[in-house]
Amino acid sequence: MDWLTENKIPIGRWAKGAFDWLQTHGAWFFDGLADAMDALISALLSAFQTPHPLAVVAVFVALTWALQRSWKLCALVAAGFLFILNQGYWEETTESLTLVLSACVVCMALGVPIGIAAAHRPRMYAAMQPVLDLMQTLPTFVYLIPAIVFFGIGMTPGLIATVIFVLPAPIRLTHLGVSSTPKALLEAADAFGATPAQKLWKVELPWALPQIMTGLNQTIMLSLSMVVIAALVGADGLGVPVVRALNQVNTALGFESGFIIVVVAIILDRMLRLGQGRGRR
Repeated sequence: MDWLTENKIPIGRWAKGAFDWLQTHGAWFFDGLADAMDALISALLSAFQTPHPLAVVAVFVALTWALQRSWKLCALVAAGFLFILNQGYWEETTESLTLVLSACVVCMALGVPIGIAAAHRPRMYAAMQPVLDLMQTLPTFVYLIPAIVFFGIGMTPGLIATVIFVLPAPIRLTHLGVSSTPKALLEAADAFGATPAQKLWKVELPWALPQIMTGLNQTIMLSLSMVVIAALVGADGLGVPVVRALNQVNTALGFESGFIIVVVAIILDRMLRLGQGRGRR
């Protein structure tokens, strides 16, 4: 077996060479991307932390009512946020919400159009599948290395690593929704002289809405799963006390901060369950 290990394929060296080349020739792109991500993060963080916490809670409750029309869900959201305030994790929660919502904005803005394009081009989706598999199965800690190389320490590398890990979910689910549009509906649209754009907006996207909203839900849940990992590259939020508890073997702090993450996940999940479970007509 020595001959096999002596002729090792230099995957690591190739990867390092690619990253070095990108760092040298793509600095302008990564600097611009970092500035854009910093601006998005700063805007959301300011929106969460500038008003009084109870005012932010009231906005979330009002948004829940507008989306779900359920006083029980409104009460659940209010109780969840009041519990977070009671535990003293409001600042960390707003930082994690900033990271999650930033990832949602970026992932949905990229994932939905890519999913639509892939649904209309089967060969394109076939070529994308290995890349999507790689993005989802590569250990998430591996993403942190190039994120640190290109973007340094802070919220931005955490956001970039989160986007890379989460992006396949909205792409796959949007592709599933659009590509599963019944041929009878598409033929009816063609019979009425609908243009490709009209078929997309009037037929395919309404049909795919449950899958797209499921993609949004999965984006939020997967982003929250990255909160702790993002803390390892300097991202603020609920991952910081979890990492601190791990370093100190502090069971109380770990369970306390971990439970807050669960509460945030429940709140966002219940708020944004749109287009799911509704029968298609």
